Amino acid sequence: MASSRRKGKSRSKMPVSRAAVSRAASRTRRPIKVEDLTRFVFVSDPQLSPDGKRVVFVRKHVGTKNDYLLDLWMVPVDGGEAVRFTSGGKDGYPRWSPDGGRIAFVSGREKSRPQIWTIPAAGGEATKLTDFPEGTLASFRWSPDGRMLAASFREQDPDWTCAAGKHRTDNGLTDPPRVLDDWWYRLDGDGYFNAQRFHLYVIDAKTGKHRKLYDRDTMGGFSYDWSPDSKELAVTTNRAPRAMVEPWKDEILRIQVSSRKIRAVPNLPEGPKTAVRWSPDGKSLAWAGREGRAGQWDAENIELFVCGAVTGGARSLTGKTDYCLTAATLADTAEAAFDPQILWTPDSRRIVTRLGWHGEGHVASVARSGGPLTIHTRGSREHTLGNFDATGRKLVLVVGDSSGLAEIHLTDVSKSIGSLTPRAVTSFNALLHRELEIVRPVSHWVRTADGHRVQCWSIRPAHGKRKMPAILEVHGGPHAQYGVPFFHEFQLLAAQGYAVFYSNPRGSKGYGRDHCAVITGDWGNKDWIDIQAVTAFIKEQPWVDSKRLGIMGGSYGGYMTNWAIGHTRDFKAAITDRCVSNLVSMMGNTDFVEAPDFYWPGNIWDRPEKLREMSPIAYFGRVKAPTLIIHSEGDLRCNIEQAEQVFSVLKMRKIPTRFVRYPRTTSHGMSRGGPPDMRLHRLRQILDWWKKYL
Repeated sequence: MASSRRKGKSRSKMPVSRAAVSRAASRTRRPIKVEDLTRFVFVSDPQLSPDGKRVVFVRKHVGTKNDYLLDLWMVPVDGGEAVRFTSGGKDGYPRWSPDGGRIAFVSGREKSRPQIWTIPAAGGEATKLTDFPEGTLASFRWSPDGRMLAASFREQDPDWTCAAGKHRTDNGLTDPPRVLDDWWYRLDGDGYFNAQRFHLYVIDAKTGKHRKLYDRDTMGGFSYDWSPDSKELAVTTNRAPRAMVEPWKDEILRIQVSSRKIRAVPNLPEGPKTAVRWSPDGKSLAWAGREGRAGQWDAENIELFVCGAVTGGARSLTGKTDYCLTAATLADTAEAAFDPQILWTPDSRRIVTRLGWHGEGHVASVARSGGPLTIHTRGSREHTLGNFDATGRKLVLVVGDSSGLAEIHLTDVSKSIGSLTPRAVTSFNALLHRELEIVRPVSHWVRTADGHRVQCWSIRPAHGKRKMPAILEVHGGPHAQYGVPFFHEFQLLAAQGYAVFYSNPRGSKGYGRDHCAVITGDWGNKDWIDIQAVTAFIKEQPWVDSKRLGIMGGSYGGYMTNWAIGHTRDFKAAITDRCVSNLVSMMGNTDFVEAPDFYWPGNIWDRPEKLREMSPIAYFGRVKAPTLIIHSEGDLRCNIEQAEQVFSVLKMRKIPTRFVRYPRTTSHGMSRGGPPDMRLHRLRQILDWWKKYL
C-alpha cells in the first residue's frame, strides 16, 4: 500500500490489478480496420553479419502509389535503433560478403532487369554489380572466398521483352502466339515464361562479369550451394525429359567451377531433393527430400537427409520422427513459405531446420551423425530462420505470434545449442499494436465422429453480443496449417462482431504423416468429418448464434467451402475464394501437371469417375446458401474457370451470388501479396457479404 500527503491528510491507494490495467488499456484502444493494412510493416530475410554485430534485413510497407516499398535496413544486435540502409524501394535478398565488408542484394530499380547490387557494409552508395539482360533473378550465393557469386537467372523470352512489346505497339502488331512444346511454361505468381528456364551462372565479385555454368535442369527448379574451398557447386537437379511427372529422378551433382566438369553424387535413393547445403568442413551434403516415387504434389513428410560429399550414401536424420520440413503456417501478413530451411552449424556437427507443429513453427536440430531431434524454441510462436554469425554463437530469426506482426529477433547460442530464447531487436509495429484492440485466439481440441482429434482456434470478439454470428475459416493447401501467426482478416472479422473459428482438419501438415496423408486422393471424406466436428463444436458454444454461421476459405479452403454448402444446411452463407470446384477440369488447367494414379486416382480422359465424385460441383444441386465468389483472372494454380462454374450453376439455380473477378495482374496469392488496393477491396467485399447475410 502506498500513501501520499495532500493538504496535511493521508490518502490510501489500493493496488491496481492487472485486469483493471487491461480494461483501462482496452478502453483506449480501437477495433482493427481494413485500412490498417496500409500501416503494417513487414520484415523478412534477416542476415547476421559474420562478426555477429549487425543484422541486415528487408523492410516492406505500402507506399503512396498503391505499391510496396522494399528497402534494406540495418540494426545493431546490442539494442540500438534500426536504420534504413538502402532507398531503392525495390531492394531485397541481402547477403553479407564472407569478410563482412560488403552486402550484395537484388534490386529491381531497372524495370524488367533485376540486378545484383553491392553496398559497403559501413554505408555509402550502392553500385550495380551485374548486367544481366531482361529476365528474372531468383537467388544468389557468395563463394566462401568472396571472389565469386553463383546465381540463378532466367532470361526473358525474346518475343516478350519490353523492346519487343514497344516494337509491336509502334507498328500496330498484335502480341505473338506462344508456341509450346513442354507443359512447363507457366507458374502462378511467376507468369508465363514459355520455353525459358533458370540457369546457373558464376559472377566475378569485382567486375560483375557472368558466365553460364549449368543449363541442363529440365524445369529450372534447382537448388545449389558452394563447397567450402569455392572450387565446386553442389546442385540438386532433374535432367529427365519428363521431369514434371518424374520428380523422383532428382539427383545431386558436383560441378567444377573452372572446368564445368560434372560428377553425380553416387548411392542416392530415388526421390525429390532440394535445399542442398554443403557442410563447412566440406565432408557432407545435407538436403530436404523423401525416398520413393511420387508425383510433384504429395502428402508424405519431407525429411532431412545427409550424405558424404564424395561417397554419397544418403541417411535420413528425421525419418524416425513424424515431422515434415515443409509444414508451412499460413497467414495474410506473410507469403506462404513452403521451402525447407536448412543451416549447418559452423562446426559442421549439427544441422538446424525449421519444423511446423500444431500451428507453430520452431527451430530444431539434429547431429550430423544422427540421433535425437532437439527442439530449441518454445511457445505459441512462428520462428523463421535467418543465419548464424561466423562463430555460430548467435542466430537471427523472424518471430511472430497471434498478438502482432512479426519482428526481427536474435538469440544467443551455446556450444550445445540447447534452449533458445529469442529477443526482439526491431519493433516497427509496436505503436500500432498499442493502438489496436487485438484478441488472442484460444486453442481447442475437438473429438470427431470417428474418434480422431482435430485442433482448432476461436477468436471471441471483445465487445460481442451475448449471441453472436460465427464464421468458420478453412485454410488452403490442403497440406499446410493454420496456427499462431497474426492474421489481419481474422482480427478484422472479430472487430466487426463475428466469432471466428479456424482449424487444422485431416490433410493439414503439423500433426504427423497419417493426419496429413489420409486424404491423398480422397478429398471430402476424413477432412469433411473433421470440418463437421468443428462445426458442431462452434454450435455448442453458448455465445454463438447457431443459426447465423458462415463458412469461407481460399484454394483448398474454397474447395471445402463449396463441399460444405453442397452437403449441409448448417451455414447460412458462404464465401469461396480462388476455389476448386471441379477436379476433372482442374487437372487439365493448373500450372502443375499430375501423372495419373499418383496423388489422384484415375485420369481426366477415360477414368474420371473418382475425380468427379470428389468434385463439389457434382453436389451443387443441393446448395441453398448465398455465396460470394472471389477469384483472380491471373490465377494459374486454380484457374478462374473453377469459379465460373460455381457462378453459372448458382445463377442458374437462382441462389443469391456475387462474382468478384480480380484482374490478370493478380494471382493465386492475392490476399497475401496482391496490390494493396485489391487486397483492401477484397476485405470490404467480405465484410459487406457477411453484414448482408449474417
